[in-house]
Amino acid sequence: MSILQNPLGIHGTALKLREQRTSVIASNIANVDTPNYKARDIDFSSVMATTQSNSMRTSHARHIGVTNYQALQGDSMVKYRLPNSASLDGNTVEINTENSLFTENSLRYQATNTFLNSKIKGVMSALRGE
Repeated sequence: MSILQNPLGIHGTALKLREQRTSVIASNIANVDTPNYKARDIDFSSVMATTQSNSMRTSHARHIGVTNYQALQGDSMVKYRLPNSASLDGNTVEINTENSLFTENSLRYQATNTFLNSKIKGVMSALRGE
């Protein structure tokens, strides 16, 4: 696929998914003391694999492929997480796990954002003829 057809590649999709995962983990942290609240998460790898495998196939090399972003819509990609230790009030949020996942996801979000910025600068530079 040409860089002009899809200059950001899968990184634009990854950035959207990381943003959604941040919201889910933040919701878990906010509900750490809510009785019977069940911790949820997004399996980044499987959603990205689903998104990439569901892309539209083209019949000619010059056709522009369209990625199926339906996998990134709604709560179908959000799954419940099994706790390591049971809580008496039925809450499955483990604050140490959530903080660790939140930090890791934030770092990966920043890395993806930095990579996208460099790709955009490269495309802009190419378009200007520099």
